Amino acid sequence: MQGARPGRALFLFRERILSTRVALGVSYRGQAYKGWQSQPGGGTVQDALEKALGQFAAQPIRTICAGRTDTGVHGLNQVVHFDAPVEREPFSWVRGTNRYLPPDIAIQWCAFPGAQFHARNHARGRRYAYLLLESAVRPAIETGSVGWIFRPLDGEAMRAAVPHLLGEHDFSSFRSSECQAASPVKQLRRIEITKRGAYWRFEFDASAFLHHMVRNLMGCLIAVGTGSRHPDWLIEVLAARNRDAAAPTFAPDGLYFVGPYYDAELNLPERTAAMDWLP
Repeated sequence: MQGARPGRALFLFRERILSTRVALGVSYRGQAYKGWQSQPGGGTVQDALEKALGQFAAQPIRTICAGRTDTGVHGLNQVVHFDAPVEREPFSWVRGTNRYLPPDIAIQWCAFPGAQFHARNHARGRRYAYLLLESAVRPAIETGSVGWIFRPLDGEAMRAAVPHLLGEHDFSSFRSSECQAASPVKQLRRIEITKRGAYWRFEFDASAFLHHMVRNLMGCLIAVGTGSRHPDWLIEVLAARNRDAAAPTFAPDGLYFVGPYYDAELNLPERTAAMDWLP
């Protein structure tokens, strides 16, 4: 028995050396889940993903994501990383794990970006999209996948409000009381507003986002779009640095975490097929 111990120790040492940092791109429909982050009672996207990874690898696996999403929010290219306890080819991690995932969650790609890669800390920015239906009647087929407004929206008024929000600001007025971010200061790089038929698409690009930040921005932009507020009102909202100064938080249904982006040399995919499906 004593002679077996060095061999066992060597095996464990080699196993640690051979472990590979794996990055995955994950898409999910958030309607049935309590957000991304794992909870004691389960029911989150992370819980489902880690259970499937554990079944495929036959060992527990814990993941770190690029950005947490709330209850009902969807993900197009959520990026996670973990240290693999077993060796598998990229296509095996994708197809093998998808076998154990529910139909509304699917791994889209797998990459080996190096041992130092961190899905959250190495992200240079993050993108969200919000889909909004402008219609006199509520959605049916697309329920849970789009937000809804029954009043007509003025696109030019909303676009006139956008410059007031761009740049580096204290976004406390757009921050949930439950937000755990160390600082409310973020750099909002782009907001683009387009319309196709009855569907509006709002795209947001920032260094990072606060809890409920996009949904609170949507509430304010819609207040401007319906004529309840003037575009310059956003100057006052930002300056107040107080959540009470802004509009109510808008519904999560039409919110999509498009995904993070990284330095080009990491060569991580920034698109998934679902991005071509959105209006």
